[in-house]
Formats: sequence, structure tokens, C-alpha cells
Amino acid sequence: MSEGVERESMEYDVVIVGAGPAGLGAAIRLKQLAQKSGAEISVAVLEKGSEVGAHILSGAVIDPAGISELFPDWKELGAPLETPVSKDRFVMLGPQGSLDIPTWPMPGFMHNKGNYIASLANVCRWMAQQAEALGVEIYPGMAASDLVLGEDGAVKGVVAGVFGIQKDGTPGPDYQPGVELHAKYTFIGEGVRGSLAKVLKAKFGLNEGRDVEKYGIGIKELWQVTDETFVPGLVVHTVGWPLDEHTGGGSFMYHFGDHYVAIGMVVHLNYKNPWLSPFDEFQRLKTHPEVRKYLEGGKRIAYGARAVSEGGFQSVPKLYFPGGVLVGDSAGFMNVPRIKGSHNAMRSGLLAADAAFAAIQAGRGGDELTEYEAAYQGSAIRKELHTVRNAKPLWTKYGTTLGAGLGVVDMWCTSLFGGFSVFGTLKHGKTDAEATGLAKDYKPIVYPKPDGVVSFDKLSSVFLSNTNHDENEPAHLKLKDPAIPIEVNLPKFGEPARLYCPAGVYEVLYDDNGQNPRFQINYQNCVHCKTCDIKDPSQNIVWTTPQGGDGPNYPNM
Repeated sequence: MSEGVERESMEYDVVIVGAGPAGLGAAIRLKQLAQKSGAEISVAVLEKGSEVGAHILSGAVIDPAGISELFPDWKELGAPLETPVSKDRFVMLGPQGSLDIPTWPMPGFMHNKGNYIASLANVCRWMAQQAEALGVEIYPGMAASDLVLGEDGAVKGVVAGVFGIQKDGTPGPDYQPGVELHAKYTFIGEGVRGSLAKVLKAKFGLNEGRDVEKYGIGIKELWQVTDETFVPGLVVHTVGWPLDEHTGGGSFMYHFGDHYVAIGMVVHLNYKNPWLSPFDEFQRLKTHPEVRKYLEGGKRIAYGARAVSEGGFQSVPKLYFPGGVLVGDSAGFMNVPRIKGSHNAMRSGLLAADAAFAAIQAGRGGDELTEYEAAYQGSAIRKELHTVRNAKPLWTKYGTTLGAGLGVVDMWCTSLFGGFSVFGTLKHGKTDAEATGLAKDYKPIVYPKPDGVVSFDKLSSVFLSNTNHDENEPAHLKLKDPAIPIEVNLPKFGEPARLYCPAGVYEVLYDDNGQNPRFQINYQNCVHCKTCDIKDPSQNIVWTTPQGGDGPNYPNM
């Protein structure tokens, strides 16, 4: 916690960390409620990206259920949900061919009819405009780096806007100590594996009695393709090759807007083979004829990666703590089999806003918003997550073909029989870090060299993410023990950080004789995906917030 530094403070009714769909949805709802009741409420939103949307990355096929609750007239208001889904394909890929799997046997909620393909970053930019028009104060480039606690131990607010710390940790000539933003309630909506949420979960035991958290890594590129290959509204999801039967994941491809194709791959981070590189598996995917035919002749214009929350119903933490709440991906509301979470993130922001507004109007502040948790228990979010709760564990236990098939049957049963499942509620088992196998038990994977046409290397990809970090600031990727990468991870696991990182942040370097390995962290490359914090088998890497504005700057992602 932040101690020993004198800072100015600003007072608000609600401070929201993160200008994603959950945080912005909450801010807008608070102002809507105040406007409707003739009350006043002050709301500030802090965003670590250089602008709203800079760090937002999603597929994205968007279920409009969330935005419709917030703005029933979102179409008339010009929300950038621009391309309705026109065709929905589900394909099993093999090394030599492909097989279309009919979608009609799947439960209705798995179909994409009525959904929209869009850039979630641009949706958030539009939401920010709506929020500011209502009087919400939004501060981009202001990373919330620490919590402020009151004398009673409750969260009083956050520290934001610390700049000018030098590599050695001392204040530089441009040092700014930041400001404390105090609030009656603090909403944490940092996204997946947020640094403050991680601290709060540990401090207040928010994960006690819950299953382990589970994650995937999502890697995405944005292409602009030719008339001949562009199919407006086409949605394609694949499973199978290049991943093996017991490595969970799949790909997505969405055609939208001005000849854009959003293509990406999600790899479940509970994979066992430490030699696997999710980035290189994605590059292999694009060489498959069924995928390549849509990309050839086009141009890759953007790249990014981020972790996705996959724990679902079993892993949702306690949602409130003294002085605040968790919203959106900080709580893990993604529906894994649908690969959708923005609608639930937005809904969670609305539930939290309703609870906070009522409490503030009643003269409360700094206490536990138990009403938010109660609202979640009766919400569409919980119902949706409960229906699909066994899809991820079944896939993990039985593999892609059998596990995914059993998942479809189980989703049908739970949707038809009021949530009943013959499996009950399955557990996830190990954490993703614990799932990593020993290097000696697996063969190293030799990946083909990129062809520069549809497949590429990491560094040219990171260039397209517009990532930048001040080279004079301390590395925001911290090692608990600097000796572990070489003394433990290298001999036991082959040091998988150099492979699971999709941005070339981690390297093992040797001297001219191929001896004396050393571990190097190229933190300037970091795209803030948080995979290292999740997958490191020794749990030795801690992702912390760099100074505000640093990181990727995603266009149209």
C-alpha cells in the first residue's frame, strides 16, 4: 500500500479503475440514476492507456444484451456495432483438411444470430463520449498503481499518476508523486489479472471457498483484405489443428467494417507441454488452406494479445470488499464456450452502480456493498455462467473431441432442466502454472520460419501493437527471486517464459561459448497480456502497472 509519500487528494463519490465496458458502463449508469432522481453524484474513471480503448483488445462478436440495458436506443445514438453477423461457421481443422461441424445441434445461446462484429476498443471510445456528456470525469494515461486504505482498513481510494521514477527506483528530475483519489466506493475494473484486483483478492480473501482461477491467452491480428475474400458478417470458429487433442483452444475469424478481418487464437493456459508457443501456434494456424484463403492478398495492420478469463462460474470471487467492488473481467464473467464477456462485463457494471447509488443516497460509504453480490446471485450473468459451468472442465479432462462434445450435451441439459447437470459442478483442478509439465517429458517443438505473407515473427508483430515504455523507468515485470529463471525454470521447464510470452519480452542468453545462461527481460516489448504472471511455473513473475500511458496503443482492436 502507498505509504510515506505526501500527495494531494481529490474526493469523489465513486472512483472507477479501468475504462473498459464494465467501468464505463458503471459510470454511465451512475450518472443516469442521478439524472433520473435529481441527485448529484461525482464519478471519476482512471484509464492506464494513453486514451480510452488503447489497451482494449477483444475478438469481438458482441452480444448487444449489455449495451441494450444501458442504452435501449443505442442504434439511434450511433454505437459502433457496425456489422451484424450474417453467417456462422464452426470448423474442425486437421493437418491436411477441414470439416464443417453443423451448428444446429448446439444450444440456441451458442448461435451468433442477432450479434454484431465490432471493435470493442471503438465501442469503449464511444461509451467514453457518452459518459463525458453526462458529466463523468475520465482521466486517460493515469495508471492506478496503489491502494489507499483508511484507518479502519477499508479501501479509501487509489493512487494514480505517478511519473518520473528512474530505473533504480529513485525519483527523477520529472518526478510526480501522483494524486490520491478518494471515494465512498472504489470500483476495480482493470480487466483480466489486474494488479490491484490481485492484491485485493489476497488481502480480503476474496477467492476463499472458490475454485482456482483459470485463464487462456488470446492473440489477435487485424487484416484488411480484398473484395474477393471479404464476406461481410462472416463468423468462423475452429478447433483442432494446430493444437493437439489435449491442448485446449481454438481460433476465430470475423469479417466486418471496411474489409476488416479480425483473426485470432485462444490457447488455454493449462497446457502441459512447456515447449509450446501460443504465438507460433497461431502463426501456423494461418498457413492452413481453410484460413489462408481469406488472408492472401490482404495486409496485416494490427497485432495484440491479452489473457482471457476462463474460470467461469466456479471461479467468480467474492465481489465486494470494504470500500469497493470488482467488476467485469476483474471478477471473471466471460462465457468460455461462447467466447464472449463484454456483455456480462457491462451488466456487472450496471449492477454495481445500482448498489452504490442506493447506498450513497442512503448516506453510506466505505462499507461493504453486499447488495451487489446479492444482485449478481439473481442476475442473467450468474444464470449464463451456471449453464456453461462444466464446458471448460470437461474439455480439460477429456480433450477436444470428446470433452467439447460432452460440453454441448451438458449445456443442453442445464438449459433445459433449470441448471441441473448429471456432472453436478465440476472442479478445475490445478492452476495453469501447476499444469505445466517438465521439459524432459516432452519433445521440443520446431516451428516453421514465418513466410512473411500470412505468418510473421514476434518483433514485427509487436511493432504493429504500437507498444512503448519509457526506457528510463523501472521494469514493471518483477522477479520475486532473480535466480529462479536460470536455476529452476531453465533445467526443469526449459524456461517457458521465452515461449509463452507473445511479445518477445523474455530471453535466455548465453556467452560466445554457449555457456553461462542469463535471463533477460525486454520489458519495453510488453503488450500487457499478463500471461507471465499466470503461467510461470514457479510463480516468480509479478506483473505491475507501468507509468500511465505506457504499453500498447491498439487501433480498431
